[in-house]
Amino acid sequence: MNDWDVAKNLAHVPFPYPRDLADRWIADTLERLDKGLGYSLAIERDGALVGCAGLTLHNDEAELGYWIGRRFWGQGFGAEAAGRLASWALATLPLRRLNAQALPDNVRSIAVLRRIGFLEDGEGEAEFVSRSGAMRVLRFCATRDSLPQPPAPVAAPPSAPNILLVAACALIDPDGRVLLARRPEGKAMAGLWEFPGGKVHPGETPEAALIRELHEELGIDVTAACLGPFTFASHAYPGFHLLMPLYLCRRWTGTVTGREGQALAWVRPQKLADYPMPPADVPLVALLRDFL
Repeated sequence: MNDWDVAKNLAHVPFPYPRDLADRWIADTLERLDKGLGYSLAIERDGALVGCAGLTLHNDEAELGYWIGRRFWGQGFGAEAAGRLASWALATLPLRRLNAQALPDNVRSIAVLRRIGFLEDGEGEAEFVSRSGAMRVLRFCATRDSLPQPPAPVAAPPSAPNILLVAACALIDPDGRVLLARRPEGKAMAGLWEFPGGKVHPGETPEAALIRELHEELGIDVTAACLGPFTFASHAYPGFHLLMPLYLCRRWTGTVTGREGQALAWVRPQKLADYPMPPADVPLVALLRDFL
């Protein structure tokens, strides 16, 4: 950090950068982590500190920042670390968007932000401690839609739409709450909430697919007799058309657990609309809320 070529591009870093300030900063990052105000993570390779990447949280938005030590420039560490952190944040935290900024002459940082899916969002000013004053900055933002997405299913010819059959289930507990699962990082539409379920394999019935998926994803056992057909969704996504029957289930054995690392939430019917969902799931919410 005690390098002018690093410090000059960081708004909150003084120059020179004294050793005791590093100790205070590390202590502060742990305190902010405990309070849920931000994440400051080391970028490391073979035991050597490459740099840092972090998030500062502001309600449903977060500011992304990072720096790379001079001897590691040009090796792709900034894009890899910042991109990974951005993807994780939007898939895991209750955030609507990510923000970032860069000085107009900081071409490396601008290139990194564009590469990982950030879009330009105007200009502004920011106080730079190392430069003892306000500087013009370019602002950037990213949402789940702007970040790179996993490839979608291959589109079929226009004369033969690619129909993707997915079975979903609204698990309802004794208190009338409905289970939602959050799509984990690495999947399309990561960070959005949905009804548990999955693809129906060739030769498989929707009920059999749900029994399999609920066991694999949640660790519970369900019988076909406990799955009640409720309604369905039909939605055109780029490259394929989704057909998704939704079942209701009030009885199962086992304890509901996110076996694939996905976040789970038991939600009151009137609160379902507060959770961002994939477009195909959204029309199901009103029907389910009115029924329950």
